[in-house]
Amino acid sequence: MASLDESFTVGDLTIPNRIVMAPMTRTASPGGVPGPNVAEYYARRAAHQVGLIVTEGTYIDHPAAGAYDNVPEFYGEQALAGWAHVARRVHDAGGRIIPQLWHTGAARTMTDPPAEGPSGLGLDGAPAGKAMTLQDIDDAVAAFAVAAAAAERVGFDGVELHGAHGYLIDNFLWTATNRRSDRYGGDPASRARFGAEVVRAVRAAVSPGFPVFFRISQWKLNAYEARTAESPDELAQLLTPLADAGVDVFHASTRRYWLPEFDGSTLNLAGWARKLSGKPTVTVGSVGMDQQYGEGDFTQGFTGPSGVTGIDELVARLGRDEFDLVAVGRSLLANPDWAELALRGELARTVPYDPAVLQTLA
Repeated sequence: MASLDESFTVGDLTIPNRIVMAPMTRTASPGGVPGPNVAEYYARRAAHQVGLIVTEGTYIDHPAAGAYDNVPEFYGEQALAGWAHVARRVHDAGGRIIPQLWHTGAARTMTDPPAEGPSGLGLDGAPAGKAMTLQDIDDAVAAFAVAAAAAERVGFDGVELHGAHGYLIDNFLWTATNRRSDRYGGDPASRARFGAEVVRAVRAAVSPGFPVFFRISQWKLNAYEARTAESPDELAQLLTPLADAGVDVFHASTRRYWLPEFDGSTLNLAGWARKLSGKPTVTVGSVGMDQQYGEGDFTQGFTGPSGVTGIDELVARLGRDEFDLVAVGRSLLANPDWAELALRGELARTVPYDPAVLQTLA
């Protein structure tokens, strides 16, 4: 039976325990450059025994990749120097770290240049932005690969591709935003083609032992009930091309890790992804929180307060090999030492999450 304090190896990366810091956008990098405060923010968690840090989403070098100000970029001399410093500080603190590579796709609200997606549709299905040409697709694939190569070059331990929450790769996976009639649209395997091409290009750009994580979700930005896959069979058809292309680990984003994903089984999304793909998985979703992401008297995930709960069920599911790693979000914002306390069985000492912590990189 796996336990939180057991190490985990994928490729050339050995993670000292099963606790992962989930990617959380912080908009604290003016001009797209992560500063010393960003390095200390991540190093602080590493020093308190977070096994693996997945950074906030970072923009690849593609004209329509970004959607928000002060989000770090993963290209350009200054930004990459900043990220090299982040990686060094995390390693000095005893941690492991991978960047999340991000293209916001149809979620982009800026109009110059316009949003790009498979069919020029927003997350609500209405026309928005432009449908990507084959050249646009090739350019985006190449930009992901360039960013992954840069991650290895500046000292990171792997990469994560953001294929969830209604952003570009997910736009291709989801029928609501992908109405293409060419090889990138139609059946699930065709909708997964773009993501698989990204994975394959990234895999070719990095060393064989450099791990590639891939984040998936059913829910989308401001569309919590959305479903990319309506059944285990459809999910298998989406994941198989990605796994075959070279994904090492699937990171399954849910709002509540304890909820079953499909009728007839208690498995959550990470459990199904592991079962269907044969790949290790990361689970995430309101770990240690008594109010779930996106619920209560608020409309966006991080804006409501939440108390503390235990993790007995989480540990039991990990022990049953439902998933392999556990990602923690808001609990780690409120408690940089959350991992250390969890490993010592002292979570009663943690403080509740309050959105006030979003005002600083504490």
